[in-house]
Amino acid sequence: MIIAERSFNVNGLSYTIRSAALRDAEQLSRLRVQIDGETENMDREQGEAFIDMSGFERLIQADSDSTRNLFLVAAVQDRIVAFSRCEGNHLIRFSHKVEFGVGVLKEFWGRGIGKNLLKTSTDWADSNGIKKMTLTVLETNEKAAQLYRKLGFEIEGVLKKDKILSDGSYYSTLVMGRFHE
Repeated sequence: MIIAERSFNVNGLSYTIRSAALRDAEQLSRLRVQIDGETENMDREQGEAFIDMSGFERLIQADSDSTRNLFLVAAVQDRIVAFSRCEGNHLIRFSHKVEFGVGVLKEFWGRGIGKNLLKTSTDWADSNGIKKMTLTVLETNEKAAQLYRKLGFEIEGVLKKDKILSDGSYYSTLVMGRFHE
């Protein structure tokens, strides 16, 4: 689905949040690899599950055409610095919910970009009859979990020893959900 562009100014940084467009595919391909390499909070190691430009073009087109998917980017001028996706399911029994994921360049952390991507996504979900949003977050990512709680998400479960990180230790993943009546 495509939504109207929104403008933000947080701590002196002006940026827009808008639906991803086909022209963004090349930047998104590079951005995703960079974000994956900047933090262990993501599911992937840098370069894993690589999506090239044509792969992003297909994804953007499919999400734009779907009433249950939303692919957003945050841009500072013409530079994409973050993205998020809400992905629905074509199965009728799961048609009431979407799964949310987000990635923000480390250079832009603390500027409200992740928060505003999530708020834009929850507004979209609420106005389009989506009853539940889900997401997962690494147990050590306390700032993100706190933000999610503040925006109405609650912990639904814990996937114990779900991920192994570079220190060789296993970490749990929090499964969170937000319900809209």
